[in-house]
Amino acid sequence: MLSLTIWGDRGSMPTPGPDTVVFGGNTSCLEIRADSRLVIVDAGSGIRQLGDKLMREDLKKGPIDADIFITHTHWDHIMGFPMFTPIYVPGTKLRIHGPITYEDDTLEQVIGSQLSYRYWPVRQEELAAKIEYQQIKETTIDLGGGLSVRTKYLNHPVLCLGYRFEYEGRAIVTAYDNEPFRNVFPTDPADPQYDEEAAREGDAAAREENEKILRFYRGADLLVHDTQYTAKEYNAGKAGWGHSSYEFAINAAHKSGVKRLLLFHHDPNRSDAELQELELFYQEKLHGKTALSAEMAREGRTYQL
Repeated sequence: MLSLTIWGDRGSMPTPGPDTVVFGGNTSCLEIRADSRLVIVDAGSGIRQLGDKLMREDLKKGPIDADIFITHTHWDHIMGFPMFTPIYVPGTKLRIHGPITYEDDTLEQVIGSQLSYRYWPVRQEELAAKIEYQQIKETTIDLGGGLSVRTKYLNHPVLCLGYRFEYEGRAIVTAYDNEPFRNVFPTDPADPQYDEEAAREGDAAAREENEKILRFYRGADLLVHDTQYTAKEYNAGKAGWGHSSYEFAINAAHKSGVKRLLLFHHDPNRSDAELQELELFYQEKLHGKTALSAEMAREGRTYQL
């Protein structure tokens, strides 16, 4: 059986408080189970509670053994790693995979720099767990036991990967942080920088990249998609910030034949009341028009495929 549990679904920064108890205030962390196999996607603040659960329930069955896939190294996606209790437990084995950045530092250095005396009382070299780091690009990885993952570059200001986990004919896809590819060249002939050929090639390139994304989603049983903004918010100055609108995610999921869509990476300023209102609004828009099911991601909820 393939399942997904949400431990953090907030974007940008943790937002604890009375206005975020329904949908959650922790930053991104997903737990994926393929029967006995454990995979974690991102190490945002939500990974702390996941670690506590693993200590209570999994450790008594034997040492914790997991693959962690980091979508990208922005702080909200790695900030919880120092408080992930299993890294302090002898016998823990972790394989941490993530995209190669444009900087000189390795994945290990970027994540491990949090574990230095400047920021934290325990250094990375002092951890009891056995941790291996693997920098990855677009590829397919056989994780064993019939579980595989395919990766896809997304559109974000730093290298970011989407993940497609497949097991026994089921697929879970993550696509965050991500925004639609767009033409970066001027398209208005009145613009002094306008070049007809460049504008045409820019349109073609953006269209091709967006088609690749749709193919990556194709037929997924569960798609976890970035929806930090409404279309109105996105078009009012958020383009280029690396996040999608609800409208884009819903349209992309529908076109790709996705069965279930989780609206994810909630804006830190979005309250429970606002998220509930938006959820109902988009569900009403979809009612009777598509087989696609869409809902807001909720911290603590488990989805079984």
